[in-house]
Amino acid sequence: MLKEFASYLTHNVIGLEQGSRFSEVIEFFIYDSFKIFLLLSVIIFIVSLIRSFFPPEKTKRLLSNKKEFIGNIFAALLGVVTPFCSCSAVPLFIGFIEAGVPLGVTFSFLISSPMVNEVAVVLLWGFFGWKIASIYIGTGLLVAIFGGFVIGKLKLEKWVEDYVYKFCIEQKQEILKQTFKERLQYAKWNTVQILKRVWLFIIIAIGIGGFIHGYVPQDFLAHYAGKGNPFAVPFAVALGIPLYSNAAGILPIAYALVEKGLSIGTVLAFMMAVTALSLPEMIILRRVLKLPLLGVFVGIMTLTIIAVGYLFNMIL
Repeated sequence: MLKEFASYLTHNVIGLEQGSRFSEVIEFFIYDSFKIFLLLSVIIFIVSLIRSFFPPEKTKRLLSNKKEFIGNIFAALLGVVTPFCSCSAVPLFIGFIEAGVPLGVTFSFLISSPMVNEVAVVLLWGFFGWKIASIYIGTGLLVAIFGGFVIGKLKLEKWVEDYVYKFCIEQKQEILKQTFKERLQYAKWNTVQILKRVWLFIIIAIGIGGFIHGYVPQDFLAHYAGKGNPFAVPFAVALGIPLYSNAAGILPIAYALVEKGLSIGTVLAFMMAVTALSLPEMIILRRVLKLPLLGVFVGIMTLTIIAVGYLFNMIL
């Protein structure tokens, strides 16, 4: 129904000629804008309601004193419903270590949180369907669990900046229990707040995606990162690292790249690199991690994301 509505607006209301490149861009933009904002509004509301049961202090308590691997699994799953952006990495890292959360478990949470959240799930579902969204969630969780577990096994606590262990965080008052009506109000408020933060990124990204969809020649992209290039996945990851965006900003572009002939694994590896391994986030993390630990983290994440990209290309 949305496709027909977008087509009607493009050709009957705006009056653009059917089949022209510009009309394809506009139709792509209208259709994806309506679809994504509708899905986001519904899913963010539901996830925000779930999130009301997991404020940051409770999250830290739940992750404290967990055994290795079990803690990694729990932390990765918790990261899905309590997403934080990279700007929260430093205070979260300090808070988790101060609360007694093991280093590897902390990394599982911090990897999962930006990479597998409600915005990523909604956009993947909207653009690629539930099967690819489900596979992405599964592999994203595996990346978070595996990455955190390996870091935990390597015993790299000595490469955390010394001040982190000395940092004392004031104990916050116990969060009062909310009624279900108050949780609904919070979910509504949080949905509006998230949409306010991401709407411009989504509009710009869909506009870029529409331009790629309508104007960028398929041969240009296929030459550098096409299905016949065995190094397409590492190339995509290397290209994604210097960039900085969230799922809302990168997924509409990813969808347009897939439509231009790039393999789904190559594009999703690019998206993972942008959301979980971006250079700006590494600069932020450098404030709490010494260079050897930061290097280990980047290395593990890079290899894991590349492996996931090749896996997607093999099975899809």
